[in-house]
Amino acid sequence: MSAMALAPEGPRTLVLEPTVHAPLLARRFLAGCFAEWGIAGDHLGRLVVCELVTNAWRHGEGPIVVRLYLDERDGRPVVEVWDSGAGRPVVRPPDDGAVCGRGLLLVAGFVRGCWGVRPLNEGGKAVWAKLPRAE
Repeated sequence: MSAMALAPEGPRTLVLEPTVHAPLLARRFLAGCFAEWGIAGDHLGRLVVCELVTNAWRHGEGPIVVRLYLDERDGRPVVEVWDSGAGRPVVRPPDDGAVCGRGLLLVAGFVRGCWGVRPLNEGGKAVWAKLPRAE
């Protein structure tokens, strides 16, 4: 079955207010989309969207946009999180004494380096991660 057959309407989008509830709502949104697309294992996707939305809430600006789609070339799910903040996320080196700052390092490892940041024409940025195939 092709990616277009799984998601004929294209990317799914959710707009969130930047509040403490945004990560939970994003996880629920991803779980629902994955269920509709027939993707059984959504644990990694929920972790990734939660981390990216949390970063947008804590460090970004304005509304948070979550965009999910299946890459038409390989059918792998892609998670994008947009915000209007100018700052760019940076993977910090491991620090056993830190109480925060490990999330993006974990995401980068889980998606095997298949993530990035791109500027948006209207300002701000989109942070994206392509999830690996279920093994």
